[in-house]
Amino acid sequence: MRDNVVLIGMMGCGKSTVGSLLAKELGFTFVDTDQYIEEALGRSIPDIFAKEGEAFFRDWELGAAEELAQRKGQVIACGGGLPTRADSIASLKDCGTVIFLRRDPGEIYDNVSMGGRPLGQQGRGAFLERYAAREPIYLEWADHVVDVQATPAETVQRILEVLK
Repeated sequence: MRDNVVLIGMMGCGKSTVGSLLAKELGFTFVDTDQYIEEALGRSIPDIFAKEGEAFFRDWELGAAEELAQRKGQVIACGGGLPTRADSIASLKDCGTVIFLRRDPGEIYDNVSMGGRPLGQQGRGAFLERYAAREPIYLEWADHVVDVQATPAETVQRILEVLK
């Protein structure tokens, strides 16, 4: 395992929940890139998207990735779209082991609230299309693929097994 663990995957797959538990297990700091940006700007992601648009947000995401890549001992939960920009994910891959948390996109859409998720607002079909477009990107950057288990704790155990 490198200096950090970087979790990637579709919005709603459990990166923040699993990442927080995993950080405790490893004695690492937990960082969620979306929360990091919200704190830096003092605004919510939906507000940022509504007022400045996705391109503005992605630029902030790049800056956050570059800053976080300078630190060690972190579990970093990336926003679902972060890996779609090679420059954003590359710096994190250089400093960490990248794990794609894979969960069926239909199950995510049907079971996770899309409120507060700007790119989850266009309906189930659009969500499934977005997942289909992103999955090859997630697979390309991942050092390991871990299928989301029945509970977050079980998913953490799976991750710990692949990190050994």
